[in-house]
Amino acid sequence: MTILPGAEPISMDGGEVGVLLCHGYPSTPQSMRGWAEHLAAAGHTVRVPLLPGMGTHWKDLNATEWQDWYGEIERAHTELAARCSTVFAGGLSMGGLLATKLAQEKPDLAGVVLVNPIFAHNSPALRVLPWLRHLVPSLGGIAGDIRKPDVVELAYDCNPLQAMYSQTKLWRIVVEDLPQLRLPVLLLTSVEDHVVPPLSWRTFLNRVGSTDVTHVVLENSYHVATLDNDAELIFDESVAFIRRVTGQA
Repeated sequence: MTILPGAEPISMDGGEVGVLLCHGYPSTPQSMRGWAEHLAAAGHTVRVPLLPGMGTHWKDLNATEWQDWYGEIERAHTELAARCSTVFAGGLSMGGLLATKLAQEKPDLAGVVLVNPIFAHNSPALRVLPWLRHLVPSLGGIAGDIRKPDVVELAYDCNPLQAMYSQTKLWRIVVEDLPQLRLPVLLLTSVEDHVVPPLSWRTFLNRVGSTDVTHVVLENSYHVATLDNDAELIFDESVAFIRRVTGQA
């Protein structure tokens, strides 16, 4: 299968601190490139894998499940951990969900950075999703929620329902185990997000077991904040977080 131009995985070698970034659903590493470049400029080794089923054709995504996406994140972590003495994970939207799952499974991670992560949703459509996915392959797109003019997210323009259903199952698994997550967390959420409701980050804060959680509010961005007006704030806050946790501040 052919990868869309601009959707390729990102790999940047630097120092002993590695950062694994996870893009969202149904997106690509393009949404994380600026963040990755900023971290690399700060001296870090960065990896942004392309999740299975994404960056090609939306029908490919319907042939995958959350285990496939997480498996790719695990492989990237293994490679990064073999190269670096310290590893952080970060993610946007569903990428934040996957980064959290990784933190639950790999307590050797130094910390996690979550941008508008998805852990729960209150859309009434989710009630019929288990049945609707057998009748309709996809619905309207959920990508491209960006306040900044003339910025485009490289992502599918539809929502493949088989894949979406699998993602909802991962929400429940990760949320159930949040009390066991004790790593330092940097959480960044947009005041106005048309994709993920406040219920999501509130669920996270109510259940996470970590006592080291920094919550930064993004005043001038929508959901895809890594491509939006607050992108530089996200980049700077993540570098400062990494320096603090590693004792470099």
